[in-house]
Amino acid sequence: MAGHLSGEGRRAAQDPVAVVGAGYAGMAAAVALAERGTPVSVFEAGPVPGGRARRVTPRGHALDNGQHLLVGAYRELLRLMDTVGVPASAVLRMPLEIRMARGFALRALPLPAPLGLLGALLLARGVSLADRLGAVRFVRALRTQGFRLADDCSVSALLARYRQDGGLGRHLWIPLCIAALNLAPARASANAFLAVLRDTLDGPRGASDLVLPRVDLSRLFPEPAAAYLRAHGGELHLRTTVRDLAALRARFAAVVLAVGPHQLKALAPELAFEAAYEPIVTVYLQYPAAVRLAHPMLGLEGGNVHWVFDRGALAGEHGRLACVISARGPHEQLGHAALAAHCARELADAIPGLPSVLWSQVIAEKRATVACTPGVARPATRSALPGVYLAGDYTDPEYPPTLEAAVRSGLRAAAAARDDLRAGRAPA
Repeated sequence: MAGHLSGEGRRAAQDPVAVVGAGYAGMAAAVALAERGTPVSVFEAGPVPGGRARRVTPRGHALDNGQHLLVGAYRELLRLMDTVGVPASAVLRMPLEIRMARGFALRALPLPAPLGLLGALLLARGVSLADRLGAVRFVRALRTQGFRLADDCSVSALLARYRQDGGLGRHLWIPLCIAALNLAPARASANAFLAVLRDTLDGPRGASDLVLPRVDLSRLFPEPAAAYLRAHGGELHLRTTVRDLAALRARFAAVVLAVGPHQLKALAPELAFEAAYEPIVTVYLQYPAAVRLAHPMLGLEGGNVHWVFDRGALAGEHGRLACVISARGPHEQLGHAALAAHCARELADAIPGLPSVLWSQVIAEKRATVACTPGVARPATRSALPGVYLAGDYTDPEYPPTLEAAVRSGLRAAAAARDDLRAGRAPA
């Protein structure tokens, strides 16, 4: 039964911190506080934890509301997954390998940075030698300037400046930009993109590994985090909408708001700010069980679908392919049935011999990410309201809106709340 948190009830000394939102940011904050012995109560309006990366069950099928992947550089998320007891079998970890359905392939070499990346670029298939040598010069230039621009610009402008808008731009840099930022390169922040390249392609050994979930996104971290929270004296209240922030502040010593910018407007108007959102659409196509891809993840070019994932190889959902369409585009004008048919045709063109689709399911997350444009403002963790802290992927000072950015934001909010409570700065 759905609940509603009102201002009634005494403040409970055993519940000094409240977290609003049980997505990756909120659950990271809750685990970090519980880990240090701080009791926490988490309030989530939805029926399952996970926020914008959660399990949904349309027509009885357990699916994700968007297909996500992790990389080895997601140190904080992977550490917290270990902390809350997520088994190693929950993910498939493999060296970075980018494969397009038609021709292009790149695989990271098992060498220290930057040799692994430079070797991979030189050995990439499906592009000219001139393109490969140009990419090596590009990466060397980025390393020289610390993967940071003094003046942010779009990813398109960055690639044009270094003459990377040719073959490798189409096959590698642009697909990586869309995957990491969920934004077309003409609008995407180059510095946010460079932060990802720095930590993955130029990071320590294993940083560029693909870490593909083999369980749904709620089971990947939020649900084990909830179990950890309860085991450490905390609480998770699902189907409980917080409408009165003043009442919450009266009951708890500190409040972490791990919600999206659009939700701040109703909950804390004085903290609200305008933010543009980008969608992610995932189209699940169920084929006969024998259908499988040559690789767990393949890239497509020239149509609606950016990436297709083999859910049979990942999660034992044999014959099920998940097509991911990132950011805004003409696909938004199509109905679900028409969009599923378009995706099926694109797969059939790229992968000859596919049989007919048995069933399909389209899941559109219209507010999947906040648009990470050049110079976009990032709100601070400590808000203008004493004892109120913001968490969410959109608050990270340099990263694009990823699961790692969400987790890091939760950790920052937990640390700030804990420090302020210890120093007596948060309201009692």
